[in-house]
Amino acid sequence: MESGPAVLAGTVFALFGAALLLWTGTRVRHGAPVAHGVSPVASAAVATVFGVLFLVLGVWCFTRI
Repeated sequence: MESGPAVLAGTVFALFGAALLLWTGTRVRHGAPVAHGVSPVASAAVATVFGVLFLVLGVWCFTRI
């Protein structure tokens, strides 16, 4: 019973982190801005850090099952 929320949270965090990393990588590869009005390097770095953070959080949720 108690593993249901951990599975749901882990799935959501892992999918969002993977999607954010995929989107950031695609934008950087095509030379498009990751965020408008911000330094391209800074916005790509922040998006990458948060993508990895969400993936790690998702894996952590899966270890609590």
